[in-house]
Amino acid sequence: MAPAKAAKKTSGGKKEKVFHPSSRKAGQLARQALRKEKLQNLKTKRKEKDGTLADVSGFFYHSLPDEGVLTLEELHELIRDVWLTRNDDELAAEQASRRKGRPKSKRELDLEDIKSREAEQYRTGLEVIDLTHGPTVELFRVWDQKEVAYLDLLRFVRIFSTDTTRTIISRPGKHVSIVGSTQDQAMDVETQ
Repeated sequence: MAPAKAAKKTSGGKKEKVFHPSSRKAGQLARQALRKEKLQNLKTKRKEKDGTLADVSGFFYHSLPDEGVLTLEELHELIRDVWLTRNDDELAAEQASRRKGRPKSKRELDLEDIKSREAEQYRTGLEVIDLTHGPTVELFRVWDQKEVAYLDLLRFVRIFSTDTTRTIISRPGKHVSIVGSTQDQAMDVETQ
């Protein structure tokens, strides 16, 4: 019996063309790769920022009363008593689970960092959706809690823990019902 012939292997794919490192084509490819990487990084940062904004706005969405608007005092109470203390239980559990003399866990350090950063933001001016403004609250109730671009239509104010009577309109809002509103004349509001 004759031995079986080995099948020839052929590479069906094309070979990748190799360019000289100093050639124009190599420079073009390097710039192209750099641009793609830069755009990907920007896309990732934008998604993180939008996710954070959606989370914060979602919290205030669920904190809205069924009817009407919040007063400025109620808004400060909501931020001081609920928003800034939302991680306290988890932080206390992390501290309780740590043995004496052991270093803090990464989660505990992150929670402390978040708490101190948000407290500092509130002290120097925290930007929130204006829940004291009727047309803004009406538009905010319609929000589907997914589309972050919708939040640009709403009016945002900056409030301070050091001066609870002071508000600054940081973003006036782009929706027609907010732009045409004359309710601001009754309020003593500074604009930025």
